[in-house]
Amino acid sequence: MMPNRTFSLVTTLTFLRRSRKFFKKHPDLKTKFAEIIEDLRQDPLQPHLKLHPLKGKLTGLHAVSLTYSFRITLTLRITEYEIILLDIGSHEEVYK
Repeated sequence: MMPNRTFSLVTTLTFLRRSRKFFKKHPDLKTKFAEIIEDLRQDPLQPHLKLHPLKGKLTGLHAVSLTYSFRITLTLRITEYEIILLDIGSHEEVYK
């Protein structure tokens, strides 16, 4: 459990473009996304978020599960209490 301090969220232009396209295809996931984002802000280490570090060319980044098929990639800076949202999409799309 993280201290009682919320994380700030930062979005990249790439994330904003990708999320617009993603939610046009999957409008039913907007509510789930909002819940995940709020949970990330409160405590990114909550087990149900399935936060995990990435390997290979994505080393240094993390991902959380939106659903079984879709992920959100992010940079997590715990010391700065900042989460930078980088990408959203299917497993194949965000891990390419």
